[in-house]
Amino acid sequence: MRRLLIGTLTALAVVLAGCSTRSDDDTPSDSAPKPSPTAVSSADFGTLKNVCGPGTPGAAGAQGVTDKKIQVGVLSDVGFTKKSEFTDAAKVFTEWCNAAGGINGRTIDPVTRDTRLTEVRQRVLEACKSDFALVGGGAALDSLGVQDRLKCLLPSFPGQSSQIGAIGSDLQLIASGPTAGYFQYAGYYTWLLKEKYPDSAQQVGIISGDSPVTKVMTGQFKEAVAGLGGKVSYSDLYPATGVADWTPYAQAIKKDGVKGLVFLDDFASLAKLEQALTNIGYVPDWIDANSNAYGPAFAQLAGTALAKQHNYAELFGTAPLESAATNPATQQVLDLFEKYAPGKQVTYPVLRAFSAWLLFATSARDCTTLTRKCVYDNALKQTDWTAGGLQAPFDLSSKTPPKCYSVVEATTNGWKPADFKPNQGLYRCDDAVYQYKTDYGRPATLASVGKSLSDLT
Repeated sequence: MRRLLIGTLTALAVVLAGCSTRSDDDTPSDSAPKPSPTAVSSADFGTLKNVCGPGTPGAAGAQGVTDKKIQVGVLSDVGFTKKSEFTDAAKVFTEWCNAAGGINGRTIDPVTRDTRLTEVRQRVLEACKSDFALVGGGAALDSLGVQDRLKCLLPSFPGQSSQIGAIGSDLQLIASGPTAGYFQYAGYYTWLLKEKYPDSAQQVGIISGDSPVTKVMTGQFKEAVAGLGGKVSYSDLYPATGVADWTPYAQAIKKDGVKGLVFLDDFASLAKLEQALTNIGYVPDWIDANSNAYGPAFAQLAGTALAKQHNYAELFGTAPLESAATNPATQQVLDLFEKYAPGKQVTYPVLRAFSAWLLFATSARDCTTLTRKCVYDNALKQTDWTAGGLQAPFDLSSKTPPKCYSVVEATTNGWKPADFKPNQGLYRCDDAVYQYKTDYGRPATLASVGKSLSDLT
């Protein structure tokens, strides 16, 4: 799962998580008053027209659907992470959509399914009893619930997918993200190793937290770097509980002559490592900080180290927040947050979640009779999905990885788009692909639980 994603970098420390406007016990999670509709309550989002609006609801035969509302679940590790990105995205999107008229006159009622890291299966079983679908969320250990989700034929539109058993699983409709069996950063790493820093290709290092998740990821990165013409010359683990002094790790990286560093864990630990590297006067050509570091917190923690260290992150082809001045869809998310959740921060997980919500809403909107099968089939028709301009085009009908990517760079003044030679607007789109030769596991299927698509109604 190298996600995040929308994936997660460790099961214990790095989780993109959130919750919705209503919790499992129907306790409101945000008491802010709902403002009356204004210009930002338009039914359009970016280039998408009439995403939400009034109408005459059809028959209400599907679970979670009445003549007045659609109940959906939002998986979230919020009870563990205390992070509210998915909460905020669910609140803002549904309040905007409902103010515009809902989905053909039905309001969307999001319900938090707080997985608390390890309670994924319990929350999925609850969703199976009452939700129409899962939308705009994610859980670090999402494979724990995938078999149950398939047994009850529950479609999922996640903001992130994390584990191998869940990534690419049946009835999962991810608006942009990893593809089962493929290294999801082939374009990004081709740029790093062959164009930007070709002298680093044979001296790549990997350091990660000591957990089962990151151990698998380390194997994947070693294989992919080699498959793209590079070599991992240094690899190390550190205790997942944390490190008091990062100097020995920095010295080992320097001794090995690491020129490109892959860091697979939480950005707070990375910031400390980079401070240690700077203190001993060592600067690799590049550091892949990953998308979890994308935000103001990492820059604040790393501090003056960013004047020396060169940090990059790839955003699954998502338009960076820094592009808002020239990208109307990104600016619209910021405006909607200002209206419906003032004071809340728009983050990378928010952008991923918004794309998932938009995919669900437009797929449901186009159903004469709202059924899971109709929504699923409509989503698969999206062969050039951009979420109204929030991301590079993505083909939901394909099992091949996306060809477009976006790269940002961390500086002492925050993040900014990197000089990665975009050739399609904000993105670079090329043919770099790497398919794993090793079997790291496979996504769950309907057949594995004795079901098929013909059972979906």
